[in-house]
Amino acid sequence: MSALFEPLTLRSLTIPHRAWMAPMCQYSAAPVGPQAGVPTDWHFAHYAARAAGGTGLILTEATAVSPEGRISIADVGLWNDTQTEAFRRIVDFLTEQGTVPCVQLAHAGRKASTDVPWRGGGPVGPEAHGWQTVGPSPLPFSPEHPAPRELTTQEIAEIVEQFAGAARRALAAGFKVAEIHGAHGYLIGEFLSPHANRRTDAYGGSFTNRSRFALEVVDAVRAVWPDELPLFFRISATDWLESDGWTVDDTVRFAALLQEHGVDLLDVSSGGTASGVRIPTGPGYQVPFAARVRAETGLPVAAVGLITGAEQAERIVASGEADAVLLGRELLRNPSWAQHAARELGTRITVPDPYLRAA
Repeated sequence: MSALFEPLTLRSLTIPHRAWMAPMCQYSAAPVGPQAGVPTDWHFAHYAARAAGGTGLILTEATAVSPEGRISIADVGLWNDTQTEAFRRIVDFLTEQGTVPCVQLAHAGRKASTDVPWRGGGPVGPEAHGWQTVGPSPLPFSPEHPAPRELTTQEIAEIVEQFAGAARRALAAGFKVAEIHGAHGYLIGEFLSPHANRRTDAYGGSFTNRSRFALEVVDAVRAVWPDELPLFFRISATDWLESDGWTVDDTVRFAALLQEHGVDLLDVSSGGTASGVRIPTGPGYQVPFAARVRAETGLPVAAVGLITGAEQAERIVASGEADAVLLGRELLRNPSWAQHAARELGTRITVPDPYLRAA
């Protein structure tokens, strides 16, 4: 039996196997008006194809908890009931295919209010449907980005409640797993990293203070998310900075805290907090970070980052480096990756009845 295609049980939920889809923004929602942030037919077709292709768990793209929390003007969100209903259609189809639907709840912080990538992806202002960004400190992400407005403690509390509200809507839409996005230099990651957080109040300075906002979000989401359903957290294991950044040691320490606060799996990525950083990418380059968290804390982990081949994914899971793998661009290239990988590894997974003739 392939280790990659063994089921994984977290709390009362059994995920059919460990080949999962990483969250990837589609930049395909309306930027303004009553359909702003609402998933479209494109989103349905995108996620449905990967479910029909046998993916075990699908993480939605970064789903904003407020209009100002979107990365780009064309991102989806879960701040109103129209969005909830649109997601329910997608979630129902994924569930019918045996795929576990997972929502990624996010706030982009100082990296918000950008255009779509195929128009350059740079920051945009109100004249192009953009808005004033916010962050832990008034430090811009890059020379091209405007300085964010520093959040007050009252505004921090309001954003914590926005995460809880989005989690309630995700549950109403039928999602079985929620993931809190604390990676890639977005708002939660900005609070965690001393590179972006220069506050001197209870939310800045020490490791404990910089972790406070993230843990408050976890507690607020866990309070509304059913005890029987898992909660994930995505983290950048390192800022890839020589000094003044978040480190792998910090990640291991923080992972133990997340476990105490009810997080069931850590989705381990890296980078995104500082601009102009050189990252030594290569096949599976982030897997050692996930492996270290798992070895030192016992918290289940998912590995991500240039995982493309069936044998590569099998080795990661079989060796105990990670409990699951997340594929991103490879699943854009091949929506049926899971079915092809299962055949390559000598096992079988469920194929939709209309496709049986090709199985």
